[in-house]
Amino acid sequence: MGNPKDPLFPDEVILQILARLPVKSLFRFKSVSKSWHTLPSDTYFISLFNQLSLKNQTLVAEVPDSSALISVDNLRGVSEFSLEFLRDRVMIRASCNGLLCCASVPEKGVYYVCNPSTREFRTLPRSRERHVTRFYPDGEATLVGLACDVGRKGFYVVMAGYHRSFGHRPDGSFVCLVFDSVSNKWRKFVSALEDDCGGFTHMSKNQVVFVNGRLHWLMSGLCYVLALDLEHDVWRKVSLPDEIRCSGGNRVYLLELDGFLSVIQLSDVWMKIWKMRDYVSEVWCVVDSISLRCIKGLVPGIFPICQTGEYVFLATHKQVLVYQRRSKLWKEMFSVKGSCSLPLWFSAHAFRSTIVPCN
Repeated sequence: MGNPKDPLFPDEVILQILARLPVKSLFRFKSVSKSWHTLPSDTYFISLFNQLSLKNQTLVAEVPDSSALISVDNLRGVSEFSLEFLRDRVMIRASCNGLLCCASVPEKGVYYVCNPSTREFRTLPRSRERHVTRFYPDGEATLVGLACDVGRKGFYVVMAGYHRSFGHRPDGSFVCLVFDSVSNKWRKFVSALEDDCGGFTHMSKNQVVFVNGRLHWLMSGLCYVLALDLEHDVWRKVSLPDEIRCSGGNRVYLLELDGFLSVIQLSDVWMKIWKMRDYVSEVWCVVDSISLRCIKGLVPGIFPICQTGEYVFLATHKQVLVYQRRSKLWKEMFSVKGSCSLPLWFSAHAFRSTIVPCN
């Protein structure tokens, strides 16, 4: 018989097991031993945990008429979490690889970046721009984006909108402010960007996608995807598949698919998933076509929120559904009881649980 003091499993096997736990459980087990206590700050373990977490997309949403937020996980189901540690009433504006960018509701111009899994947060310094008179149309940035590469230090927050003088129409100048967490400073650049494609809908503002070092937003007129190159501070236009640009009556949404840019096209009876196979050449391909006949009554009010190669999360006015791509089965994951003033999809975002620091 072996020595009873010898570990049952090798250290690497234990690390692989622990890296698959929820962040809350991981922090709860810190008291088990000295080696486990240091895991959340160990560089190798953080990298392992984050790489595994990137494969698991979850959906987060504010429960209407409540201060609670829900996290919907394909395997673990539904759990509640809170942003009360911010000590402010906030609205989620963007999500990226475990971090959330939140705007203060009572105090305009105050933004936080937080990791709800570790409860760390950072209050962003105010920029010198006066948002109330500089952005169009509602006094706040038209676009808010968050960029976080788990393999690199720091994150970026982007706020952009059309410039206008007080009481005047926008002049075609697109003002962009970029916050760099490493330098703790904002930088600004102005571009001539004509609003020639219908601007942005609420969902196209919410569904900002960070891939290939760029943030992407879908223009509501389906002319193109607007991308911001964060390394060079340059806006560029990314083409959509010809079938999407030429088809009328379909709804289209911009998502990520396992590290690739993706769009989901909804008709009355089909959901078609496109992936940009080659980002440089802008080559798109269809990776799945899904029948919507069994949820036909929900189709007019359903919105895809996030996806992986295995499943797609969608939200309606009061429900969160998941479609399992291998088994081709639909399942209701969450439902709001009673009436609600705002639909679930209005505040739904893609989310991954990581140990990415904010500070």
